[in-house]
Amino acid sequence: MESPDEIALLLPAIANGDRGAFERYYEATRAKVYGVVLRIVRRHSLAADVLEATYQQVWQTAGQFDTAHISAVAWVVAIARARAIDLARLPARGEADGEPEIADSVAPPAVSRRQMTDDLKQLLTCIGRLEPERQRMVLLAYFGALTRDQLAIKLDMPTNLLTTALRRSLFEIEQCLTS
Repeated sequence: MESPDEIALLLPAIANGDRGAFERYYEATRAKVYGVVLRIVRRHSLAADVLEATYQQVWQTAGQFDTAHISAVAWVVAIARARAIDLARLPARGEADGEPEIADSVAPPAVSRRQMTDDLKQLLTCIGRLEPERQRMVLLAYFGALTRDQLAIKLDMPTNLLTTALRRSLFEIEQCLTS
């Protein structure tokens, strides 16, 4: 993972046409940018369009970046955010494409305590013993039907860190259930 200073140093290289630097910049910033855009446009296909246009703009205007005014990550996020807001303001764009809108929060359906089985009660008790952030992660992974990459974007964390945290959480839940 690149440090903020290393990311900033990539932009002058991009301005000089360095494709390798562009790829590194893209990999270092895309998850954050995609997460911001998806929250605004609320559809994966539209978010992908905005992401593509954003990085085309980065490729074309990297020479205009000024480290004195903004960080390299904040700069690309600002570009993407502006594009996403412009797209979101367009009337009825993308509603007929059949892609469902992304919900603000994903939660399991409510079940009365009487309807719960003993196994479900025990499972929920074990999940409740996790830290709140890890509870949210497990519930989003299960009820949100998100891929690992989508979940990493939603939670704004690296995919490998997310995978490790999920495995650790599932192990703790398993230990709780078997004790």
